Amino acid sequence: MELCLFPAEAPVSNRILTPAQQAAAESVRTAISCGSVVVLEGDVGRGKTTVLRHVQAIQGGVLLGMREFMRELEARAPFSIEEAWIRLMETSLTNHDLVILDDMHLIARVVEGYGYPHQKLLDAALTAVLEHASGDKKIVFAVEEEPPEPISRRAQMCKIADFEPEDYQSICSAYVEIGARSLDYQRIYRFAPGLNAHQLKTACACMQGASDLDTDGFIEYLISQNLTSNVQIKEVEAVDWKDLKGVDDIIRELEAKIAFPLEDHRAAAEFQLKPKRGVLLAGPPGTGKTTIGRALAHRLKSKFFLIDGTVIAGTNNFYCEIREVFEAAKRNAPSIIFIDDADVIFEGDCKAGIYRYLLTMLDGLESASAARICVMMTAMEVSSLPAALVRSGRIELWLETRLPDEAARKTIFSERISALPLPLASVDTEMLARASRGLTGADLKAAVEDAKLLYAYGRAQRSEPRPIEEYFLAAIATIRINRRNYARRKPTEMPGAMKPGFCSEDC
Repeated sequence: MELCLFPAEAPVSNRILTPAQQAAAESVRTAISCGSVVVLEGDVGRGKTTVLRHVQAIQGGVLLGMREFMRELEARAPFSIEEAWIRLMETSLTNHDLVILDDMHLIARVVEGYGYPHQKLLDAALTAVLEHASGDKKIVFAVEEEPPEPISRRAQMCKIADFEPEDYQSICSAYVEIGARSLDYQRIYRFAPGLNAHQLKTACACMQGASDLDTDGFIEYLISQNLTSNVQIKEVEAVDWKDLKGVDDIIRELEAKIAFPLEDHRAAAEFQLKPKRGVLLAGPPGTGKTTIGRALAHRLKSKFFLIDGTVIAGTNNFYCEIREVFEAAKRNAPSIIFIDDADVIFEGDCKAGIYRYLLTMLDGLESASAARICVMMTAMEVSSLPAALVRSGRIELWLETRLPDEAARKTIFSERISALPLPLASVDTEMLARASRGLTGADLKAAVEDAKLLYAYGRAQRSEPRPIEEYFLAAIATIRINRRNYARRKPTEMPGAMKPGFCSEDC
């Protein structure tokens, strides 16, 4: 990646606010005209400082940030935060009728942190300073989250709304001189609705010199730089639809009912289409349920959030983790929440609490803000799932995976064996397909790997060569024996093992 040169900040008078920022600035100015204490709230990167500079340019006064606060703190002891803050504010209020303090939440976080010796002293300092805010004296605070209680009791609240496509266009047009108008901002927003101004400015600065700037290239850049928080997908095994055999009907269903409404924006708007929010993949072990989920995540270039039985078995904060997964999925939509082996998760002693909690999370996906999240579950035994979880409305698409038929088995064998050296590559795949009836795709993969081992070991031992088919047939026979043994005696639980349902509702 070449070095990106960021454009210089535009003067305040020339800076164009996005629609969301403009609305927030007007709200702050209105609040100043009829009140003495105002709070501007906004998530990181929503442009709080930009809005404050705009307000100051029109209303006058002084704008204070962390630089001014730290200068005041330099001459004091490290724990004299409240004294430094009072001194800064009182001096500013003496000299100005309007004092604007940016990033108030940073100061609050320090004094509210564990180990800070002056607990609640900031509340007293705030109360003392706010007494000066009356008549002609006005104070505006900017925060990322709920302001300290003394401020919230007195302040009028203003907020920078979540960005819309028009905000994306406004930011990009200011930083990309060529090609910005040709970008499809509706499409970019649908792909990554959670981008903030910092991320958009970074993308625009680095795409500034691109001669062929278009929407596809812009989205590819967002993916490559993780600007959509798209970190999970890289950890998912790369699988394509063409890698799946014998499940063409399942692929068609997923394409029509999930991929199409997410990608065809015109059709989605015309017919008010929404992707299915709940998908159940049910079938025997080894029939490709997890692989289908991986392929769908890559097909959609989606974020992939995994919940599986192994995670549940080893933790005591299940509810915290589930909530964090769903919230992260909402922030990074379109996304896939993949609950693998859901029937195993519900086997434990806490299954009632777990499924009730999941029902709450699934029902929460009915909101418009979560319309591009797909929850996909896999199960070997559907009867182990709570009836309320699989009823119509929560699980909207029920797909059955099955054992590959003879044609699919031949295709799987052919693809895996074609890359092997001779004489392994010369094996009769049609014969193997007939001999492997009843085996799963995972079994077929294991058969090829075992046949390679048997052949290589025999050659190393200088054993009498056998027809190449015998190595594969021996591997298939071993797999069948192992399956029969497992069916007769399932593994017992190890003494002291933690049950899959171990959980806690403390969070």
